[in-house]
This record gives sequence, C-alpha cells and structure tokens, in this order.
Amino acid sequence: MAEVAERNEPADFIREIVSDDVKHGRHGGRVVTRFPPEPNGYLHIGHAKAICLDFGIAGEFGGKCNLRMDDTNPTKEDTEYVDSIIRDVRWLGFEPAAVLYASDYFDRMYDCAVELVKRGKAYVCTLTNEEWDEYKGDLNTPGRESPGRARSVEENLDLFARMKAGEFADGAMVLRAKIDMSSPNINMRDPVIYRIRRITHFRHGDKYCIYPMYDFAHPLEDAFEGVTHSLCTLEFEIHRPLYDWVLRELDFPDPPRQIELSRLNLTNPVMRKRKLLQLVREHHVSGWDDPRMPTICGLRRRGVPAAAIRKMCKLVGITKFDGITDAAVLEHCIREELNASASRFMAVLDPLKVTITNFPEAGVPDLDAVNNPEDPAAGGRKLAFTRTLYIDRADFMLEPPKGYFRLSPGAEVRLRYGYFIRCQEAVRDADGNVVELKCTFDPATRGGSAPDGRKVKGTIHWVAAETAKPAEFRLYDRLFSVEQPGADGADFLTQLNPDSMKVVSGFVEPAAAVLEPGAVVQFERMGYFACDPDSAADRPVFNRTVTLKDSWSKQQKK
Repeated sequence: MAEVAERNEPADFIREIVSDDVKHGRHGGRVVTRFPPEPNGYLHIGHAKAICLDFGIAGEFGGKCNLRMDDTNPTKEDTEYVDSIIRDVRWLGFEPAAVLYASDYFDRMYDCAVELVKRGKAYVCTLTNEEWDEYKGDLNTPGRESPGRARSVEENLDLFARMKAGEFADGAMVLRAKIDMSSPNINMRDPVIYRIRRITHFRHGDKYCIYPMYDFAHPLEDAFEGVTHSLCTLEFEIHRPLYDWVLRELDFPDPPRQIELSRLNLTNPVMRKRKLLQLVREHHVSGWDDPRMPTICGLRRRGVPAAAIRKMCKLVGITKFDGITDAAVLEHCIREELNASASRFMAVLDPLKVTITNFPEAGVPDLDAVNNPEDPAAGGRKLAFTRTLYIDRADFMLEPPKGYFRLSPGAEVRLRYGYFIRCQEAVRDADGNVVELKCTFDPATRGGSAPDGRKVKGTIHWVAAETAKPAEFRLYDRLFSVEQPGADGADFLTQLNPDSMKVVSGFVEPAAAVLEPGAVVQFERMGYFACDPDSAADRPVFNRTVTLKDSWSKQQKK
C-alpha cells in the first residue's frame, strides 16, 4: 500500500477521498490517475490545473499517472497536437508513466459493445437526429422508446456487425445503450454509444468506419488502464451515472471512481479550443505560440516559468464551485518566481541620448553590476561607462511637476551602478523635441553614493552608447479588453485589445544581446522579458513577460 504523503496545509476534498481510499485498501491501495486530452488543439492554461492535479495526486500517493490521448473523434485530431501535448506536459515538470491512445482500444471497445447487445443492454436505432429529438422528450416530458428497442439480440448483433463492416451510410443508424427513457437525467435516455463516421484516423487510417462516443469510451479506457480515480471537471458530473452504468453492466471488477471538480477560469483570455483555433486561423494572433495566447506554448514563449503556473494552480485550489480567478494571480506568481531566478540587465526601450560633457579623455574604469540581488551566487558583471549614454525618454522632463525625482534641467539623479549626473542643457530639434541632454557627472559618486553626503531621490537606468546593442522589444498586454470575452452573447472578436502588442526598438547592454532564446531576464525598472526565437545575432528580440508592478499582491495586503 502506498504511503500517504504528509502535508502541512489542509488537504482538498479530492486528496481526502484518495487518502481515505488508500487508508482502507480500496483498489488494493493503488493510486492510478490519467490526464486524457483530446489531440485536437494545443493545451492551454486551463489544462494546467488538471495536469498538476492528476500528476500531483499520483506523485503524492506513490502511484502513477498516464498521459492518454483521447483520440476517439478523428475529425480534428492530428499528430501535431499529440507532439505539442507531450512537450507541454513535460515542460510543466511531469513525466507520464506511459503515453497511451484511446484508439488502441477500439477493438476491445467494440467487443464490449457486442457484449452489451448480447445482454440486451444495447440496440441499433435507425431514427434520424430530428426524429430522436422528438422521441427523447425533455426535462418535463419522459421520452418514448425507439422502434429499435424491440429488435431481437440476433438482429441487433447482425446490424452492428454490418455497421462495422461499412455496409451503411454515415448517419444511417447508431448503437444505443438501453437504459431508461423516463430518466430525469436525459443523458441516461438511451444514449448513443457508437456511430458511423467514414473519416480517416490520423493513426489508424481507414481501418475503422464506426467510432465510440466519448461517454462510452471514457469509462472503458479508465477500466482498461486500471485507473483508480478518474478526475473530471464539473460538466461531467451529469455524465457520471452513465460512466458507472457502463462499468457495472460489463461487470468490471474494482471499477474506477469518477470525481468532479471546478475548472480553472481566468479573467481576460478565452480558453475554448474552438475560439483559440479561430484566433489562429483568422490571423488575429501569429500562431498557437503567440505570447498573448493562453496556450502553454504561448506562455512558455512569453517567458512564463513552469513553476509559476504550478504555483498558481496550488493557490487557486480544488473546489466544487465554478469561479473566475483574476489573471493577476498568475502574474503575481510569475513575478515571485522570476524575482528569485532572473538575471538583471539594463535596457532602454525609448532612447534619449545623453552626452557627458566632462568625461575624461582617459575614460573611467568599468563599473560593477549585480546579476541578481536575490541570489548572491549569481555573481556580477562589468559595465562600460562612456561619454555617450542612452536613458529612457520617460526619465526626463523639461518642466517637471512637484514630486518628480528623475532628470530635468538643473536636476541631479543617480545612474544605476554608476554616478550622479546633472543635466546642464536639453538640446531640441526644429520642432521643439528634445533630442539630446548635455550633462556632467561627479567622479566621486562612483557606485551611487556621494562622499559629501548629499542625497538624490531618483535612480534611473541607462546603457553606454558605444557598447549597447540594438534590440527589438515586443510589449505584450492582455489579448482582450474585457475580463470575460464573449459574455452575454457578445462577439469575442470585437473585444480584442488593439494595444495587446506594441513593438519598439531600443538598446540593451552587451551581455543581454548574447542570451539564448528562452532565457528570461529582468530589465531593471522595465519588467521581465524573454529572449524570443525570432532573435538574430545582430538584433535580439525580447518579449515582455510581465511588468514589475504587482497589483494583486497589493490587494491581498489590504
């Protein structure tokens, strides 16, 4: 029997169920879970909660978790999605006990359906969809029995075999479970368990022309794999009676237990595969891995660490109640992770030239910079300080308001890791735009402090013009301008945020220009950025992962 992992925090209701099952030796003390995505799209942040739970439960209780591709509907499934799912699960930090495919069970599923027919628990129905809509009734009206219910076992077996052999056209007939046409749960009113569909399967080609329905395949897949706890989102709660019926009528010993929980819903992104696919196909985004997308690959390209996603899923917790989590919770987790791990560099996104008028001909020694103040082991680096610098245009004002502590005519500021500088003159072009600042520096303030004790309140970042490297910065914001796109029947495409991406050109210090794609850093005072695969040797590209401001953290302290 697996040992139950000790936890300091209170267990959620699912862990309590699993713990009790292990304690009492149910399922022989085994814990087997599965993450069963359909390979018809890329995984998104909503799937992360299920992944963390399925694999987390198995790990905590000494069990195993399989990754199962639910490829029972070949209409939109593809190897591309399979590969992306495997890659995303592993990137999140989990290794499947096995990678399995529901379609490998098709022959066994067919045999199970035949067994139901033999037991008088399934029959072939030739009603059209429109006719069935009338027969099934509604919440206030019991359904009527299909004429197929009266067929003999032998006739049903013959028709089902001929369905499999391809003798009938798509939609000509289906195989239904024979349950209860007066059930208050409409899902139990003789649901379809097999249908005819001549569609080429991405793994099995044209071998099959009939396919099992999900509600029939799902419990069988779990039973075949020895799953003990089948964790699903709340919309499957109404389907659980059918799940249990299939396993019971086929006499599966030690059947798995289906448990439902709320899904992860975040403000702002859409997480329906159909809508995500529409965004991609209509070129509202650059692809599935567009950093504005809520897909796992999009978040990875944006620079979101896997640990931040896992932390968010833990913070959100496991409940039976659907709710909406503020996207700021994820951003808070990203900042916490990156603050501890990201190297610091300086970058200027909107350059304003600064000339040091009293710069010595012999130059000055390189400055010492800290790579990460949160991690002493990260060490430091050298920064060149030259006659010409770039600062961010937002750090200068000709006529500053009261309380403005950055650079202005006659004012003095501290350069990060460098010296105090004082603005003597603002050079303007013919249109009155400031194009250059002429400043002096105080050599005695090297490292950012004055020996005479004078104080400055502003510290700004900079890069040395002679050594800086040009770079492109993609400033990403939320993809939609409302918290719940598409709510109340609105067209979600009309709610796209026109400012969800801005591209600007600026400069980075030399050490940042040689980062490998995927590296995530903090550009001081600007935010966290990830080096994008689009980077070139002479022009790196950086995606803004998240800004430095953390509104959610502040809300928690109120």
